[in-house]
Amino acid sequence: MSLDIQNLHVRVKEKEILRGVSLCVEKNKVVVVMGPNGSGKSTLANSIGGHPTYDITGGVITVDGEPIHTLPPDERAKKGVFLSMQYIPEIPGVSIAHFLRTAYNSVFDQTVNPLKFYKILEEKAKELLLDVSFLKRDMGVGFSGGEKKKLEMLQLSVLLPKYAILDETDSGLDVDALRTVACGINNFVAAGGGVLLITHYHRLLEYVTPDAVLIMEQGSIVQRGGKELAKKIERDGYANDKKHDIT
Repeated sequence: MSLDIQNLHVRVKEKEILRGVSLCVEKNKVVVVMGPNGSGKSTLANSIGGHPTYDITGGVITVDGEPIHTLPPDERAKKGVFLSMQYIPEIPGVSIAHFLRTAYNSVFDQTVNPLKFYKILEEKAKELLLDVSFLKRDMGVGFSGGEKKKLEMLQLSVLLPKYAILDETDSGLDVDALRTVACGINNFVAAGGGVLLITHYHRLLEYVTPDAVLIMEQGSIVQRGGKELAKKIERDGYANDKKHDIT
């Protein structure tokens, strides 16, 4: 059972961004993708999520053996794919609780009782060390960077997808927020989820242990390794590391 990407080619307008990317995210596993700016990491994330700007010209994406790369984003979500939002929209007048209940109803094709759902939200918020007053705030309005990322973890905990694609979830976080995010990821993986974690930095990996680390450059995966590879990149950078081992 896995999120499997085979020989993925993606264009944006007339420019080819991904050039034959292959990787596999199994349940209870964390796969980390690192790479310099412009290497194709966010294109990979958005292509898995089904963003219409990204044109898949070759390859396949499957969830537990079922192809999803031709499905619209909402159908991919129903198949168990969660894509974090780098830029959370501001929706004045719509509380986080209401937003998450609407998302839950859509993903699971049901109408959950508001009071019952709010109790579940309170439990999930406490697990992430979030004050329950957070649930009553207007969606995205005045959020700090850390609050946006904590909301991502709350969404992940509530929607319970099979696989989560987290794009720069650790960006701009202080230590406390970083630990909250790590807690959310670790809880999700322990419960059976698989994570594709896209990051520039090694510091989140002090709290989340990856099962594989992949390095992307110019739309291709050029190195594969373990946590030690992330440490090496953190120490030496990408420009000083030209030994491309893709075995």
